[in-house]
Amino acid sequence: MPTLQDRSRAGSTGKLIAFAAALVMTVAACGGDSDDTDAGKDGNGKGLERSSVTVAALPLADDAPLYLARDRGLFEKEGLDVRIQPVQQSIQALPALSKGQVDVIASANYVTFLQAHEKGTLDLRILAEGARVAPHMMDVLVPEDSDIRSVADLKGKKVAVNILNNIQSLTLNAILGQQGAGRPEYRQIAFPQMGVALEKGQVDAVHAVEPFNSAIQKQLDARVLVDGGSAPVENIPISGYVTTGDYASKNPKTAAAFQRAIAAAARIATEDQDAVREELPEYTKVTADQAETIRLPAYPVTSDASELRRLTELMKEQGLLKKPIDPGTLLVE
Repeated sequence: MPTLQDRSRAGSTGKLIAFAAALVMTVAACGGDSDDTDAGKDGNGKGLERSSVTVAALPLADDAPLYLARDRGLFEKEGLDVRIQPVQQSIQALPALSKGQVDVIASANYVTFLQAHEKGTLDLRILAEGARVAPHMMDVLVPEDSDIRSVADLKGKKVAVNILNNIQSLTLNAILGQQGAGRPEYRQIAFPQMGVALEKGQVDAVHAVEPFNSAIQKQLDARVLVDGGSAPVENIPISGYVTTGDYASKNPKTAAAFQRAIAAAARIATEDQDAVREELPEYTKVTADQAETIRLPAYPVTSDASELRRLTELMKEQGLLKKPIDPGTLLVE
């Protein structure tokens, strides 16, 4: 998806920080490989190649449709027994996916997994889109009294990002480029430590995502310099439900059933944000009150190769891919 330093003036915000940090922690160990079932002999009479699907997932807002599908019986309706295996980072599950120990990774960071596909370490297939950037889901924050007043002032300044050469720097570089501004110097600092780094002056700005974004603003009176989801990266895809080419080819009916359930859940999340806010406390450490203020990502109901192409072309422009990748070849139809 650790805690920030509590300050007496923060009041209840300290609890928000503590709970926010829990979003990126492993919740529990869930084990076991997926159980195969013979085609046409599925216990639910659906004729699936297998009924059991193991999904590695982060306890983040990106994965709300996954948990909605589980808790509202959408997987069960498709004849699926979906086992969710919490992980701290999606990249940690990549070896297990390659070995068939998990079938799907949710909240898979597209930048990292597309790079793995290009390098040949993963035969990537995208079952469904997970989340796209939404307004103020991630912001560049500076101290209230900072002399950084515009994006042009970021040139040469130290900006914290969670992972170097990934979605945050990729999108911010695009925003700066469109506005004719120079690039900053990026520093890798985990989201839970960004507030402390900003307060101590270790960095000049932080690129924070929710729920850390709201927490830092409240605790430090930090000022929003720029919306990290603004043009030209508005609505750009950031994560998805991924599997391997081998799994997709051997289990087309199971994959299709999973896609239908996720699409139905994404439609619920899109049409009723309250459903997401009610679900968040069920699989994260965010309380119901805190869930009310978190700015959620967008949940696409269908996968769009043209939108994904925006991301791959941006990666190619900035050297994160050596050659173009056609996302249409990776989407599982």
